Amino acid sequence: MHFDILTLFPSMFEGVFSESIVKRAMEAGLVSIAIHNIRDYTSDKHRTTDDTPYGGGGGMIMKPEPIFAAVEDILGLEAGRRPEVPVILLTPQGRLFTQEVARELASHQRLVLICGHYEGVDERVRQYLATDEISIGDYVLTGGEIPAMVVVDAVTRLLPGVLGYSGAASEDSHASGLLEYPHYTRPRIFRGWAVPEVLLSGDHAKIARWRREQALRRTFERRPDLLAKAKLSEADREFLEKLKQELRSD
Repeated sequence: MHFDILTLFPSMFEGVFSESIVKRAMEAGLVSIAIHNIRDYTSDKHRTTDDTPYGGGGGMIMKPEPIFAAVEDILGLEAGRRPEVPVILLTPQGRLFTQEVARELASHQRLVLICGHYEGVDERVRQYLATDEISIGDYVLTGGEIPAMVVVDAVTRLLPGVLGYSGAASEDSHASGLLEYPHYTRPRIFRGWAVPEVLLSGDHAKIARWRREQALRRTFERRPDLLAKAKLSEADREFLEKLKQELRSD
């Protein structure tokens, strides 16, 4: 998987991609990341990337020329030709980034991420260049750099061979539509708080069921909205009904 990231602030990515999972994925040759400075694609001596909005109003708008020039140069496109590679504009107006969207993006060999800034990006970038728009949540950030980091991290985790344990990605919170079950490690007892006995039993079937029920309980208590889309078995539904009855009796 190759990521091309277009940004006005390349140095923001230096620390993030030089640590942890993304770094190991790059060293293993599973992921490559190219950071492109949008200012390098300007045509004036001041390297201008923004201008005042037509119609008035506060703030500055990112100009279309350097963004189009950057994407066309990176992908080897003729001017005006629509890209076949996903070109994603990171913007509060985009579709919400979820684990499902991360899986969708992980199926591609290459992604181009455009980091918006200031008051926004010239609308023609949305209309004629970007193939997708993504938001990481209903809040406002200074620019698209942090969302780009989030997308790269989430997508990288899903690529084959990136995580040491092959089932790790599928057990993460949201991977199955539920929040993840609780985890424990040594010591067995810490300050009087003990690890649940079922995890020490060696009975893998009981452990698997306990973990499933804990994931269901945690999702029911913290994010009940996720249950509407989760794939639930009959046993899951029976357990959730018991939880509802417990709630009514309290």
